[in-house]
Amino acid sequence: MLNQKPDDFKFAKIKKTPVKIAALCIVSAVLNHIIFPLFVLVFKLPLFVDTVFTAAITFYAGLIPGLITAVLTWVIGFAIKNDIVTPFILCSIAEVFIIFLLKPAALNLRGLSKGRKRAVFIGVLARLMMLYITVCIVISILGGVIDFIFYTVLPNAKPAFSAEDAFKEWLFHDYLPVLAMNILSRLPVNIVDRFIVIFGGYFISCAIIKIPDSDI
Repeated sequence: MLNQKPDDFKFAKIKKTPVKIAALCIVSAVLNHIIFPLFVLVFKLPLFVDTVFTAAITFYAGLIPGLITAVLTWVIGFAIKNDIVTPFILCSIAEVFIIFLLKPAALNLRGLSKGRKRAVFIGVLARLMMLYITVCIVISILGGVIDFIFYTVLPNAKPAFSAEDAFKEWLFHDYLPVLAMNILSRLPVNIVDRFIVIFGGYFISCAIIKIPDSDI
């Protein structure tokens, strides 16, 4: 496509030592818990963006570090809230797998002409858009099914009213099945917050690549 060479999409040569990756996973899990209240309490936006740094680590370091960051994020959350374990962690895990399978390579624009840079950048954005759409659909379906089983089939009470619940009340007027409402009510939220997670996570990963290498 557009006469792109394989070298245009190569990752930058960076050190990915176990200690460096472990440190990034821990820091990313903590940052996930900082950015979520920032959006909810400061910006007043009820968005689930607490996987943006999980996405960044998956873009940067691959599947296993992404999964570790996802699990660490949930472990920290349960420790802070002293809450019960819910199966919604499966959404984070699914997101990591999708990103790993469909992610574009890191931007590498050094030494390219202006036209080539534009072509490479457009190619990356197109791949990210495809990834974003896939994540929106899969996470909406998976989250809706989990919500239906955990809070409708099983006798569990929701800890708080969410943006999805507000959309459910609106969908009640159409007398849709509960499972369908659970899935459809997630789409408006995921269209916004998955955009932030996918595109934000990718460009955060590009910034991580620029961090000076160390010998650890």
